[in-house]
Amino acid sequence: MIKVEFFHDVICSFCFPMSARMRKIAKKYNNIKIEHKSYALNWSTQDFVTGFGSRKKAKEEILGHWAHANANDDEHRFNIEGIRNADVEFPTSRPGLIASKAAGILGGEEKYWEVFDALQESLFVNSLDIEDENLLVEIVEKAGLDVDKWKELYHDPATEKLVFEDIALAQRYGITSVPSLIIDGKYLLKGAQPLYIIEKALEDIAKTENKSLNVLKDLTVGNEGICEVIDGEMNCE
Repeated sequence: MIKVEFFHDVICSFCFPMSARMRKIAKKYNNIKIEHKSYALNWSTQDFVTGFGSRKKAKEEILGHWAHANANDDEHRFNIEGIRNADVEFPTSRPGLIASKAAGILGGEEKYWEVFDALQESLFVNSLDIEDENLLVEIVEKAGLDVDKWKELYHDPATEKLVFEDIALAQRYGITSVPSLIIDGKYLLKGAQPLYIIEKALEDIAKTENKSLNVLKDLTVGNEGICEVIDGEMNCE
């Protein structure tokens, strides 16, 4: 099996089209394991002040990035004017990353992914405040998770610690931007690459590592009604 660590941030505009492509990858290849990893572009309000001068200035500059991300997105889903005119500040990374991590603890990688994608759609398409805990609860509920258990995890410092562990892992890998894929712990593919580039990278790595991207699923029950050759002799049962 090939392991793909998908580093991304809920407020990362290029992570939005990349996530959609990675879902196509997951459907095409059944012998890869995608693990979702946190990466924080702007963890706190202070990061906006440090990087942009103020949170208001950050919003305007970041929306300029959205135009490029929208051009990159295969479906051009971004609602740039919607968020520009919405009475919401541009969100920090922290709430969404912890919300996704808590969902992953409860429901595994698929639920992490479901909540992560819903948060990104809420921000980039629906112009909603993804720092609002009421919205987070609504998303978690739609994902079919136990809201009370999720709330406990969301407010548990241990969950935040797991997010920090992902960020520390990214630093050890030398990751400085998202989206980034770490494949089998030693190959890096960064940026919202076209689907065919991602496929080619995985196929090249699979060939190099002598691994298969797809394997047959054996649905056989028992060993009756088969003929096989064992040690040069044919045996039929």
